[in-house]
Amino acid sequence: MVTIDLSGKVALVTGVGDNESFAWFISKALRAAGATVVLACHPRVVGIVEGVLTRDMDRESRLLPDGSEFKPAKVLPCDAGYDTMADVKLDELPPATQRAYAKLTTDYSITGMVDAVGQEFGGIDILIHSMAFSREITKPLIETSRKAYHEAMGISAYSLVSLTRAAAPYMAGRPGGGSVVGLTYIGGERVVPYYGGGMSTAKAALDHDARQLAWFVGDKGTRVNLISAGPYASRAARSIRPGEFEKSVEHAAAHSPLRRPIEPTEVADAVLFLCSPLASAVTGQILYVDCGYHVMGT
Repeated sequence: MVTIDLSGKVALVTGVGDNESFAWFISKALRAAGATVVLACHPRVVGIVEGVLTRDMDRESRLLPDGSEFKPAKVLPCDAGYDTMADVKLDELPPATQRAYAKLTTDYSITGMVDAVGQEFGGIDILIHSMAFSREITKPLIETSRKAYHEAMGISAYSLVSLTRAAAPYMAGRPGGGSVVGLTYIGGERVVPYYGGGMSTAKAALDHDARQLAWFVGDKGTRVNLISAGPYASRAARSIRPGEFEKSVEHAAAHSPLRRPIEPTEVADAVLFLCSPLASAVTGQILYVDCGYHVMGT
């Protein structure tokens, strides 16, 4: 039996918002494999994640295979819309957001957050990009505003570039090499009419950016890959199209070669593979974890 042992590795997981997201299951899998896990969450959801990590009602969702509880080494705020704090314009934000951000005492930009992790833990071995957002995702592309389109591209795609650039010095020359893994979706390759607000275009950009980044950091021993996960009814997905997103899951399950929906743990297991020595020569790839749905014509 081949065992994946990530002991001594430092993993930075971005985009955890609750205990149903892919990022949550990925974080647990990395910790179960022995990695030190740091979570970077949007400032608006840090309190939610901290609650999930401490509330008795959420204890079952924290359990690891050995019966212990998932405990990240740190939970840090990070707004993927800002590369540095110089980009922050508080007066352009809604009043409630202004007040909340004004109370933050740490650097919540991408560069500031990555620097904090790299410096405190002496480097970064694994970087997980699980961030996507469009304020107009319920609108079809043809009705999406320019502002929302650009915002979706910046947060959902360019943030991978920004994160990788910031983390590259801390990942260079790590024993066994570094691994960057992002999450994409088939909507970046094919027409999925309901996947609006610029998100399909953002995923298409993310796919190609990952390939380019594989070249730019490959000479330092860092690999860059993506997981294209099948439809999964997370809390965030259900809130976007209440009662409708589940139909997408049912359709994919009925038309996939395996005739079933995916499980979030299967995505997490695939990430473990890409972060392990078993994938030491794998980079610039998109690994489909969708029960084979991507090979079908319907």
